[in-house]
Amino acid sequence: MATKEEIIESIASMSVMDVADLIKMMEEKFGVVAAAAVAAGPAAAGGEAAPAEEEQTEFTVVLKSVDAAKKIACIKEVRAVTGLGLKEAKDLCENGGTLKEGVSKEEATSMKEKLTAAGCEIEVK
Repeated sequence: MATKEEIIESIASMSVMDVADLIKMMEEKFGVVAAAAVAAGPAAAGGEAAPAEEEQTEFTVVLKSVDAAKKIACIKEVRAVTGLGLKEAKDLCENGGTLKEGVSKEEATSMKEKLTAAGCEIEVK
């Protein structure tokens, strides 16, 4: 069996698309969602959380940047998730900006996965 360090080195040498596929396979195999673990990380590192703090239910999905080599795929995916026209999607990919506001956590996670796979850098607020 490989050590944890060997596994990390193996993952570090993979392409982003291979890592994304690996994450999806692990989610299916173990019945977990990787996004939940990522969201819990900052809260644990930040120390004590306020006990009365309510969980966020509405999210904003923001396009930060686009991989220039994958610009066409990014525009297609932005059009698919937002319903925008070609010119609007192209402008959004070139300049960045808010894709959707007030979406559920599941929808925001789904959008982020699809757009990241297409070559976009996405931020969920």
